[in-house]
Amino acid sequence: MDTHETRCSSQAIALAFLGGAIAGAVAGILLAPKSGEETRRELRGYARKAEEEVIEKAKEARAALDDMIERGKHYMDERRADVEAVVHAGKEAMKERMDKCCS
Repeated sequence: MDTHETRCSSQAIALAFLGGAIAGAVAGILLAPKSGEETRRELRGYARKAEEEVIEKAKEARAALDDMIERGKHYMDERRADVEAVVHAGKEAMKERMDKCCS
């Protein structure tokens, strides 16, 4: 008798769940008490609604991405100014040290 423990990866579980959901949806559509025309009309309505929701979510994601890009640019500009100030201060300190040493 095989005593190996079988373990399912999260991907396998997700795919099994998705496959079951699709099979259930197909069975529900095929066995529905409504006529084919009514079912197709409802499916078109669901598809339209899903499309609108996806488009809206994509617009929101794009706006969030644009905001993050702008914040990143602002952050980089600030860090660049800090680095330039430190480099300038270092050059000045080195110049003063050289003037002191060599005078």
